[in-house]
Amino acid sequence: MSPDNLASLAYLGLLGAAIAGWFLVQNRDRLGQVAQQAAVWTLIFIGAIAAAGLWSDIREDAMPRQTMIGAEGIEVPQARDGHYYLTLEVNGAPIDFVVDTGATDMVLGREDARRAGIDPEELTYLGSAVTANGTVRTARVRLDSVALGPIEDEGLSAVVTDGDLAGSLLGMGYLRLFGRIEIENGTLVLTR
Repeated sequence: MSPDNLASLAYLGLLGAAIAGWFLVQNRDRLGQVAQQAAVWTLIFIGAIAAAGLWSDIREDAMPRQTMIGAEGIEVPQARDGHYYLTLEVNGAPIDFVVDTGATDMVLGREDARRAGIDPEELTYLGSAVTANGTVRTARVRLDSVALGPIEDEGLSAVVTDGDLAGSLLGMGYLRLFGRIEIENGTLVLTR
């Protein structure tokens, strides 16, 4: 430690001791309650530090991600909410999709379309789709590239919705490109 750091540490120690001394004098008639509250805040602080340090492990358990198996396959574990999530690179941008075998097409939400370089404001919404939230307008687009790990496709058709779709849906328009789709023991397996 340099002399400057040592001096700063000594100053902060004295300042902390003065504040702690003032606090103890002000609350001397209820020290038990103050000690209890201090213990609670200390545990909250330690818990926050532990959660921040373990966040990557917690995130992996809460929302597991896909794993490549070989050059032409992928395993997708079922998330806690019962859905299967895949991250694809659409026009070079990573986009999270919910696997939806009930959707006919690959459906991009407005924000995901922007990330993929598509301006939703310039599209012509001629189509429509019936969703759980009602009918929404759609615009057909052609994607330059869609990559799932090493598996890459070019010129795929998709739709952009004009509705309030929070994410994007990976429908049968993309899933049909796989030769085999299996769900076994909570794992979706896609094989080309």
